[in-house]
Amino acid sequence: MKKKILVLCTGNSCRSQIAEAYLRYFFDDKAEIYSAGVETHGVNPKAIATLKEDGIDISNHTSNHIDEYHNIDFDLIITVCDNAKERCPFFPSKAEKLHHNFPDPAKATGTEEEIMEEFRSVRQIIKEYCRTLQIS
Repeated sequence: MKKKILVLCTGNSCRSQIAEAYLRYFFDDKAEIYSAGVETHGVNPKAIATLKEDGIDISNHTSNHIDEYHNIDFDLIITVCDNAKERCPFFPSKAEKLHHNFPDPAKATGTEEEIMEEFRSVRQIIKEYCRTLQIS
């Protein structure tokens, strides 16, 4: 039986979308992957663009609210920012919880290229985290 994994962030626009994409890429045969936010901000176009550079298409992803998944018994919940960890609602389940506070590329400033470099940097950090995650 596939594990059910939820990636949770504040707005489900960047970090959780990137993590969902890489978890699907690495573990699609072992897990059902979902992502959500404690708010919804829409999928960030720069997150879509930076993943496309790595051969992953998330242009059809949607920004989902945590309440949409209240009836799913998750095995693992991964919070990818401190704000989501603090605001994560209680799930009446056996879900294991992991937390990693990734930098928020949406807060990057500078030229367009400097902002994209921050997205690429965060993408690589999240990719490595997902690649090395142990899912049994």
